[in-house]
Amino acid sequence: MQIAVASGKGGTGKTLLATCLAKVLTNQQLVLVDADVEEPNAALAFSQPVRKTITVTRLVPKIDPDKCTFCGICGEVCQFNALVTLQDRVLVFNELCHSCGACVFFCPLTSISETDHPIGVIEETGLSEKATLITGRLVMGEAQSPPLIKAAKSLQAKAEVRIIDCPPGTTCAMIEAVKGSDYCLLVTEPTPFGMHDLELSLEAVKMLGIPGGLIINRWQAEDNELAVLSLKSGFPILARIPFSLELAQAYMQGQEPLQTMPELREIITDIYHQVEETLS
Repeated sequence: MQIAVASGKGGTGKTLLATCLAKVLTNQQLVLVDADVEEPNAALAFSQPVRKTITVTRLVPKIDPDKCTFCGICGEVCQFNALVTLQDRVLVFNELCHSCGACVFFCPLTSISETDHPIGVIEETGLSEKATLITGRLVMGEAQSPPLIKAAKSLQAKAEVRIIDCPPGTTCAMIEAVKGSDYCLLVTEPTPFGMHDLELSLEAVKMLGIPGGLIINRWQAEDNELAVLSLKSGFPILARIPFSLELAQAYMQGQEPLQTMPELREIITDIYHQVEETLS
């Protein structure tokens, strides 16, 4: 079972839910993937040492100046403007390259090969005898995060439960993280910003054909608009996590949320049981 934890905007409590869910299910064969590779922080909730690090690369073009005649065909076929042909050289912009291989395929003199370009690392951390955390960390300045997210998700494929802590928003990175999941938990908050971005993320998850449910964090007894949106979208409200200043302060100080708010464990457990029932 693969459960994606996503949100339309940042700061809604997505990582809080994902890490607490992993802690509640720690006795199962579990893998938690922190796919928010631009700013991963799930590891902070466990404080366990990294046991393995893997470098992830993607292919980018490499020009052989001895073969190249600067005909410009590679730049013409590149849909992402990653190659520019000058009078005596070809400029390659790795940050724009999408590793499609078109330039290599269409080069008439086979003067273009492909070389590995590092985009980030994957860290593997043991949380317990059965539970593992996989963290993707994107190289600073690297624009292409989906390949790293895909690589992080492909690691440790065998598990009873896989939890994907997705990046916020509805960009390609979020789509790559959610894709292939059996269920998607969409975390939101009862604010105008939360409502607006939730509508966007609902459209994205629906487009992928993945069932899901809503988690209202920082709930303060007002969620009429969210209830209407839930009814229209067909995504039920699975839980409401009450607003707690004590929980926010403890979370900022690195304390254990499940101890600060004991009822949170019951809420998380009930969410998981609802997901199990839906998928069964």
